[in-house]
Amino acid sequence: MTASTHWIATATMQSVLERGGNAFDAATAGAFVLHVVEPHLNGPGGDMTALLATAEDPTPVVIAGQGPAPAGATIEHYLSEGLTAVPGTGALAAAVPYAVDAWLMVLAEHGTWELGDVLAHAIDCAENGHPVLERVCAQIGAVSGTFTEHWPSSAERWMPQGRPPRPGDLVRNPEYAAVLRDLVAAGEGVGAESADGTSDAEVGRVARIEAARERWRTGPVAHAIVEFLRTPHRHSDGADHAGVITLEDLAAARATVEPAATTTFRGWTVAKTGAWGQGPALLQALGILDDLDDERLDPSTELGAHTILETLKLVLADRDAHFGDRDLDLGALLAPEYLAARRALIGAEASREFRPGALGGRDAPAPPLLTVEDHARETGGAIAHGSGEPTVRANGEARGDTCHLDVVDRWGNMISATPSGGWLQSSPTVPGLGFCLGTRLQMMWLDAAVPSALRPGKRPRTTLTPTLVLRDGAPVLACGSPGGDQQDQWQLLFLLRVLVGGLELQQAIDAPALHTLSAPGSFWPRTWSPGVAVVEDRLGEEVLSALAARGHEVVRAGDWSLGRLSCVMRDPGTGILRAAANSRGAQGYAAGR
Repeated sequence: MTASTHWIATATMQSVLERGGNAFDAATAGAFVLHVVEPHLNGPGGDMTALLATAEDPTPVVIAGQGPAPAGATIEHYLSEGLTAVPGTGALAAAVPYAVDAWLMVLAEHGTWELGDVLAHAIDCAENGHPVLERVCAQIGAVSGTFTEHWPSSAERWMPQGRPPRPGDLVRNPEYAAVLRDLVAAGEGVGAESADGTSDAEVGRVARIEAARERWRTGPVAHAIVEFLRTPHRHSDGADHAGVITLEDLAAARATVEPAATTTFRGWTVAKTGAWGQGPALLQALGILDDLDDERLDPSTELGAHTILETLKLVLADRDAHFGDRDLDLGALLAPEYLAARRALIGAEASREFRPGALGGRDAPAPPLLTVEDHARETGGAIAHGSGEPTVRANGEARGDTCHLDVVDRWGNMISATPSGGWLQSSPTVPGLGFCLGTRLQMMWLDAAVPSALRPGKRPRTTLTPTLVLRDGAPVLACGSPGGDQQDQWQLLFLLRVLVGGLELQQAIDAPALHTLSAPGSFWPRTWSPGVAVVEDRLGEEVLSALAARGHEVVRAGDWSLGRLSCVMRDPGTGILRAAANSRGAQGYAAGR
């Protein structure tokens, strides 16, 4: 079974499974296709995080493909550039790109296919074209002025006819196809024969992929990136700055494997990334809700929606006060006593306060709390309460979104992955490569006192947060969603509806969604909207009116606008597989047999 945010990626992954590939071959093939068909949501210059479990070892592990801040990305340097925050676009917002290396590592360590076979799908889409999405066209149109006036390489790549493409146009990216062919060529002749004249097919396959990883980190791609970003270019603050990424930063870009953070909820084990991502916030939310009656866990009721919104405010406050690329005692965060104290703060009325807890008996410094209104007064610009899709302005500022994919194969291998960053609107396209770098450093602060402060070599507290769920030690469910700060909020609704409410997977994805904006956004300009609850109208007039009566500032988002989930599921006892994908936007797709 396969599921993703784009039907072409799903078809690609399913075709790999049908031809004997495993879940990791399929996921890697689908991920590189997503670079091509969803370039407004992810790219090779971005990031990825994944959780996987193998048929041989069901212990969930994290693929840490979130790159760190470059060596030159210091608070002092950014302040000297006249910045008060990490910008939302431009090379100063770029973490070291780890996505490609992370996927190649997955393929080398867990896959079975040759790199050329895995990349053939993405190369075909890039060379021969694919029908471009309406959303891609809209994104290009929104930033066409910046492309034309300040980022000519992006205008050449995305507006070759002097205008944005039209929905359904056949769009090609021959430069990126050439990059992928070069990676395949890097392994030609490698590992064909050992010193004693014998050959080992698997050793050779891995050696060829490792050669491609080295080529990516140190070859022409790295040199092109560094050379191009030396020239100052327009950033979201309205000024021109040069990037700080060096060849040394790129050469050191090796993804890693880490233990998953886990908690138990109603007999299920839920696995997430560590606190360098926002994943433990979902674990904490489940811990707070675990001791409550089922009637308080139904997002479709007034009581359930209110309880969930108030829980989310508490865990997001802890996220923003405590999380970062550092040693955080997750045992303390998930301790029953701490969870009980947080649970006790949930009242009958909507809170408009930012209320992080005192982990370890110490208060944490609060991040800057800038409201939407404050930002509008300072800049004259307004921010839309969107669905989690990138809310793009003329200068490329985006509140962020991403892609997602899930795969489970006939053997029980399972992966949930969330690729992101390197959006076409992130920064100028690097000439000759067909892609740009990401903007994940905007999730770091220019304040050394907060845990997620900008520090060289440290990862930004990423929003990328895939999920694996286990039962009796066996992986049974992989899920995830795009949506920036909404990713775990929407996944919480889904998990409650499946694990507690007993809904089928598609029912749970299609059910009315909601989220809170009562936390500093992870994307520039990092605003928050105290008390705001964004909801789908299908929740119903009675529930929406009751939430407003409790003090929630209800923002109606329409009937079908929130949530981007996809998932796969496996019954370990029977081997029966299931899958589902988001129906909103008619773009996500699930497939299998």
